[in-house]
Amino acid sequence: MGMNTPFASDDTQPALLLVDDDPLITDTLQFVLRKQFAVSVADSCDHAMALLRQRDTMPDLALIDLGLPPSPNKPDEGFRLIGELLAMAPGIKIVVLSGQNDDLNARHARALGAVDFVAKPCEPQTILQHLLRACQALQAEARSSVPAQADLALVGQSLPMQRLRSQIRQFAPAPFPVLIEGESGTGKELVARAIHAASPLAEQPYLVFNCAAIAPTLVESTLFGHARGAFTGASNARAGYFEDAGNGTLFLDEIGELPLEMQSKLLRVLENGDFQRVGETQIRYSKARVVAATNRDLREEARNGRFRADLYHRLSVFSIGMPALRELGDDRLLLLDHFARQYQAQLGARPFSLDASAQAAWMAYPFPGNIRELRNIVIRLTTKYPGQTLTAAEIREEFDVGVLAESHGAGQVDDPIAAAIQELQFAANFNLDQMLKTWEGRYIEAALRLSRGNVSQAAKLLGINRTTLYGRLGPDFKQ
Repeated sequence: MGMNTPFASDDTQPALLLVDDDPLITDTLQFVLRKQFAVSVADSCDHAMALLRQRDTMPDLALIDLGLPPSPNKPDEGFRLIGELLAMAPGIKIVVLSGQNDDLNARHARALGAVDFVAKPCEPQTILQHLLRACQALQAEARSSVPAQADLALVGQSLPMQRLRSQIRQFAPAPFPVLIEGESGTGKELVARAIHAASPLAEQPYLVFNCAAIAPTLVESTLFGHARGAFTGASNARAGYFEDAGNGTLFLDEIGELPLEMQSKLLRVLENGDFQRVGETQIRYSKARVVAATNRDLREEARNGRFRADLYHRLSVFSIGMPALRELGDDRLLLLDHFARQYQAQLGARPFSLDASAQAAWMAYPFPGNIRELRNIVIRLTTKYPGQTLTAAEIREEFDVGVLAESHGAGQVDDPIAAAIQELQFAANFNLDQMLKTWEGRYIEAALRLSRGNVSQAAKLLGINRTTLYGRLGPDFKQ
């Protein structure tokens, strides 16, 4: 299957990334979908990421299988791909197509940011309908008078949100770098935009450079520009992001992904303002203000030699810690109302409401995917239940029960019965055998990692014999 279709679309064909390791499925789907979408195909997570890093634009939608090489019988690679796609293209709509028809997997995929889950086997026309529905949400956002989530950083009255607003007002007027740290889905880019908008640079350019979205070999030329003939394919001289940002703001997203060899060059620009285009000796100067964001602990990364300590200290002249959604109290209801009104207006849907039990379930859920997950849940509720009053059971159908059990288990180790009660309350279709199997798999995986794949040592750690462990690993296990 060729992979030459660019991630660009005209007025009638949104760009779609299809990721599946079964050629029969990709050939069939591409034949059906190419009338509606500009389709590109990859057969693994790494293949997909390599393809994305070669392109100037990101796809509008992605249809991905959870079971991808090198572990096609597990959902891990698919989950990893969801996270990496959203890190590179936060606005992408992801539909999961999986033969691993497990309710826990479906909910976890949605918590990570997928907008829909389709179980295999499934007719291509059904898949097309799911993609068209995702496309409808994408188009509704595009028609909105503001970008998706644009005022999100300002929604909420909790103390963490008041503190966040105060920091934005305090840091915006200064010319120094700001480091925004927080979990995925908390709205770091929105805070960066708010800092720019509240600063004296508001009328100057605001550019976003995603450090995870560019191949390491292209980062330098993309940031700093290059001379004509500097490398194969450099047919013309080109300015980089620092020049294009001018006297404005350059937002460096996923800064923890910046290659080590580039970190020293970024440090030089931050300290002296000077840089060189690739292939040039001429010194150029940048006055752009740098705002960076990461979901990594850069202090820990620096201690482990994966991030320069001096760059970390230079970036974090001002530091903002993004609150997780579970810390925002009643703001979760304000955000529900905010997104519900936004998408009901865009989709022309009648408003839904929550009864008392549904509101209690909403407030008790920890939202592991943060605001991105909340928004996607609201989109699904708007589509599925227009004009209806929802109960706790209907709300819980949208939650990631597996992550919920983990969060309660981690937070209540001294009261496992309370954690079990919470799990049974949230799980609309709780299955004890499936839950036990999930936890067994996690302990087996942990033992294998600790023993570096030595089955005998892993069996000792687990308190079982090697034959029993082999039986639980299954016939596809390879040591």
